[in-house]
Amino acid sequence: MVQCEQFTTPVDAVVSRMRALGATLPAGDGVAVFNRVYLAVTEAVDRRIDSGRLGDARAAITLDVRFAERYLAAVETVADERRPPACWRPLFQFRRHPGVRPLQFALAGINAHIGHDLALAVVDTCRTLDCEPADVEEEFDRVGDLLVSLEERIREELMPGPDLLQIADPLTHLLGSWSLDRARDATWTAARALWALRGLPDVAGEFTERLDAAVGLAGRMLLTPLPPSRF
Repeated sequence: MVQCEQFTTPVDAVVSRMRALGATLPAGDGVAVFNRVYLAVTEAVDRRIDSGRLGDARAAITLDVRFAERYLAAVETVADERRPPACWRPLFQFRRHPGVRPLQFALAGINAHIGHDLALAVVDTCRTLDCEPADVEEEFDRVGDLLVSLEERIREELMPGPDLLQIADPLTHLLGSWSLDRARDATWTAARALWALRGLPDVAGEFTERLDAAVGLAGRMLLTPLPPSRF
């Protein structure tokens, strides 16, 4: 584990940027839906850091900031009319589609951020701290645990209605094909592979491009327009 007695990174600045972004977006915008979810995660990590409940504050802060910066960079590419990473394109393309429900927006954003950005953020963190992925695995798991608990909460909040009636809702079947736990496991494997390939930039670049495309394909599936819920 990376040890540090005093170390700070701009977690508060990241939180402020997400709050400012949220203030500029209509509530029903797909990016706004994900931004609210991700802001809650970042604030929760920040509270744990402030309370000293994270064993390695330096690694936790660095991973949290590098992770958030990739999402914010994707938003900036769209604002600047540039092409975002493939993993984020479905959310930006469908963000105002009337047939896509809030839960789909939230999970598509989580899919892009976990499936692609987190793997690269682990590599960024290891380069910054001059350490190995195994040295930040505990912090990776803590972030993942927070996201799992948050995913459960947003499923309950954004998919209201009696559980028995939800069985007939096509949204139930669509989202049943995606799992945050499986995505997190795949991300850790991808991060380790990218770290192992760091001396082979051409291969690492191709691996990253394929990862980006695959995660984007899953995001497009999650954003399949659906008929209005009858429940």
